[in-house]
Amino acid sequence: MFSPKNSIFIVVILVCFLTKFSHCVEFTFELADNSEDCFYEEIKRNVSAYLEFQVSAGGQLDVDVTLKDPQNRIIYEQSRSTFDSHQFTAETTGVYTACFSNKFSSFAHKFVYVDFQVGDEAPLPGIDEHATVLTQMEASSQSIHKSLNEILDAQTHHRLREAQGRKRAEELNERVWWYSSLETAAVLLIAIGQIFVLRNFFTDRKPSQAHYSRM
Repeated sequence: MFSPKNSIFIVVILVCFLTKFSHCVEFTFELADNSEDCFYEEIKRNVSAYLEFQVSAGGQLDVDVTLKDPQNRIIYEQSRSTFDSHQFTAETTGVYTACFSNKFSSFAHKFVYVDFQVGDEAPLPGIDEHATVLTQMEASSQSIHKSLNEILDAQTHHRLREAQGRKRAEELNERVWWYSSLETAAVLLIAIGQIFVLRNFFTDRKPSQAHYSRM
């Protein structure tokens, strides 16, 4: 089972479906500043696996990623990356570790989407289980199934882009709000200052008391 260590989950997109053929897990988690979160998955030898990640929000949208085998050897590594994917075949049976690091950032939290798939996809019942030539209906079903999977992947990436765009829009809106507030305060201060200056110009001054000597 893909298990986290020292991680704070914000959205757990579900995400998991498990069969005797494959295991897949998708989730989005918050990666705190100056921290590292690792996840673990047990994979059997000669089983293919696929790891994909994307930083959807936070800072410069970059993280460090490291994938290690059960002997703690690095089999995949990325530095300051926004998104990437890696497919591999397990050489040994054991627990594989995927670590996401934000240690280079001292103030920005990141939101990271992770898709980890282990094994091949389960065959369609009654279609992919036999070696005979497929009928037209079976071929169409297989094509539709493939298209649906592609649509699901596209929807996931569109959701990530939408979340990323919404986050940037919220940050931009906040900056505009602060700028507008400061500009409004500056205009009010200038207006009050002008009122006092103009008031000084039109205020009657009392003549100074002078002593006149009699002739």
